[in-house]
Amino acid sequence: MDNLARVLEDDEKFISLLKIIQSFELKDCWLCAGTIRNYIWNVLSGKEGFSDAHFSDVDVIFFDKKLSYEQTLALEARVKRLYPEYRWEIKNQYYMHIHSPNTEKYTSSRDAVSKFPEKCTAIAVRLNSNHNLELYAPYGVGDLVNFKVTPTPYYASDAERSLVYNNRVKKKA
Repeated sequence: MDNLARVLEDDEKFISLLKIIQSFELKDCWLCAGTIRNYIWNVLSGKEGFSDAHFSDVDVIFFDKKLSYEQTLALEARVKRLYPEYRWEIKNQYYMHIHSPNTEKYTSSRDAVSKFPEKCTAIAVRLNSNHNLELYAPYGVGDLVNFKVTPTPYYASDAERSLVYNNRVKKKA
């Protein structure tokens, strides 16, 4: 995991994006999922890691019980106006459990990441209060660095969630 963190830390564009995200001052805020997976797979494939040409979405999550769903949408719209060079997806994890079958409300962003469908996307990074890179990968980075797509234990443990996982994989194949 140290090597992965070093790859991320050494990319000025990537760190610049993390600084932008940190400036939002959102509670329990992380860059995560497909953004990290795509970046790492680009690097490992010999492509430029952080390039506008390689981005689909910039997946930002945070956890704040006090920020309404409507306020979250307004925040995302404002960020899209301020930084139009990125395709932002900003999601308050307080509300996102409804997208995962048989799932109780998340208790934090880390809880949400641990319940993402695929191990290779169950990863998040941020700059902490000391401006150091913090990496969270509850299932490690083995699937990520080996180009593997397998379900997280959370998704594999439930028939409805397994169906959602299988449909996601078929759709993206």
